[in-house]
Amino acid sequence: MSFEQIRYELADHIATITLNRPERLNAVTFRMIDELIAAFDQADRDDEVRAVIITGAGRAFSAGTDISGKSDRGFNPGGDNFKPLQGGNRDSGGTLTIRIFDSKKPVIAAINGPCIGIGVTMLLPVDIRIASSEARFGLPFARRGIVPESCSNWFLPRVVGISRALSWAVTGRIFPASEALEAGLIEQILPPDELMSRARELAQEIAANTSAVSVAMIRQMMWRLLSADHPIEANRLESLALKALVPGADAKEGVTSFREKRPPQFKLKPSSDMPDFYPWWRDPPFES
Repeated sequence: MSFEQIRYELADHIATITLNRPERLNAVTFRMIDELIAAFDQADRDDEVRAVIITGAGRAFSAGTDISGKSDRGFNPGGDNFKPLQGGNRDSGGTLTIRIFDSKKPVIAAINGPCIGIGVTMLLPVDIRIASSEARFGLPFARRGIVPESCSNWFLPRVVGISRALSWAVTGRIFPASEALEAGLIEQILPPDELMSRARELAQEIAANTSAVSVAMIRQMMWRLLSADHPIEANRLESLALKALVPGADAKEGVTSFREKRPPQFKLKPSSDMPDFYPWWRDPPFES
């Protein structure tokens, strides 16, 4: 699809997705959600993409859902286009976060400014979150008479713990980047003019040094094992993964390049070379 409310740029094996409604502080509409899902689909299909960066244009990451009444695909309480339902029975923000959760490519959020509501919740399945010193955060759903969306009731307690998640959600208050850092919502605060260079540095480290198939497996294994009942489930899955990957070309290249003291040249592609049991959660290869 053509993009009107985001930008998608590919350079040096890094796909940069930019929320691009700066005049509305990148407030989220149905159109933007559709475009973001399409952008992650495009990144997953393209083996040239080794990492994804998501950021915002202008001075905000996202002010949250567009409640201005000026968008025909924004927030309209009581109307057919009420954002969470998009004319159906599924929260459209949850469709986006599940798509990011399912990504085969690692995702880095460069949070360049205010990050409110769905601005926060869409980033919970992201792998690395860094923020500008000018960023601030908030989950104001209770102050709008609704509840947190985008699967955040599953993700947020796993990211920051149940007590902090409840504190932020039931008060709906705005909090600074320093509090987000202390809670583990973000892992680094940077001066505004250093944010994107740091995000690219992290993405390039992944692109230059890691196996794309290994990274795809790792991010799915860690997320999906969060709810495992016993560590034996991790042992079974890790054993399957090692059995599949150790004889493969990337494992051989990883060892050889280490011994030869040179950068690795990994060849396996997530589009075609994932282990036979992937995606295991759709048809479990063992009894849990």
